[in-house]
Amino acid sequence: MKTRLFKLGLIGTILAALCCFTPVLVILLGAIGLAAFIGWQDIILLPVLIIFVAITGYAVIVKK
Repeated sequence: MKTRLFKLGLIGTILAALCCFTPVLVILLGAIGLAAFIGWQDIILLPVLIIFVAITGYAVIVKK
């Protein structure tokens, strides 16, 4: 369970960080014609990033 929680947190953190700090999501949404949603991505992605970082941190603390 602890390893699974750590993997979930780590994968989620990496994906959210890629979408927050690189133009991956902007390019993807622009390519499929949903560029209108680009302005709203930070409202969702930053809290998601914080949640996944917290899950990863919790898994590391519980693992010890």
